[in-house]
Amino acid sequence: MSSNQILAIAKRLQSIAQAGIFYSEDKPFDRERYQEISDISVQLLAQLTDEPIEKIGGLFTQERDGYQTPKVDVRAVVFNEVGEILMVKEKVDDCWSLPGGWADVGFTPAEVAVKEVWEETGLRVKTVRLLAIMDKRNHPHPPEGWYVYKIFILCEKIGGEIALDTTETSDIQYFKRDNLPPLSEPRNVKNQIELMFDYRDNPAKEVYFD
Repeated sequence: MSSNQILAIAKRLQSIAQAGIFYSEDKPFDRERYQEISDISVQLLAQLTDEPIEKIGGLFTQERDGYQTPKVDVRAVVFNEVGEILMVKEKVDDCWSLPGGWADVGFTPAEVAVKEVWEETGLRVKTVRLLAIMDKRNHPHPPEGWYVYKIFILCEKIGGEIALDTTETSDIQYFKRDNLPPLSEPRNVKNQIELMFDYRDNPAKEVYFD
């Protein structure tokens, strides 16, 4: 069995366990069984990493209350006047990604895109249109514990000045389609960036969704 298959099983088990724990609040024996399933999912994930089970459990099962749902990652797509795409260099892995991050509670997806561009680049943008909604497992990202939907939103620069060093990024540049930098693959992969250029070349292209 491949690592990706084990990871998928661990995610599914954790989802079932969390839902079971939530809906069996007044059934202690059922809660114990669902907790055991949760523990098994953490043990499976531990087989894929060198991290201690205690650390994995804290991350993998931290959304303990309520029915488990996918996390949402919002990415802003910004082109300059000559058709190059805006990217930021992530401090965490020294590779490049579209500006963006986890969706924040209390913010719409459009507001998240605008906020992330401002925080990571110093530029002010406005949102133009939704480009794509992707299930991360359907694209060649490295395996991870989260189940993630990715939202790509086209934005247009309206002001601000590029800030080359922020809390999470160490550089900001525009890139041509045929000269992309090393990508931060947990955040975006080549086929996604190329799809964004397709939207630049064909503004009438329909929204992509998995």
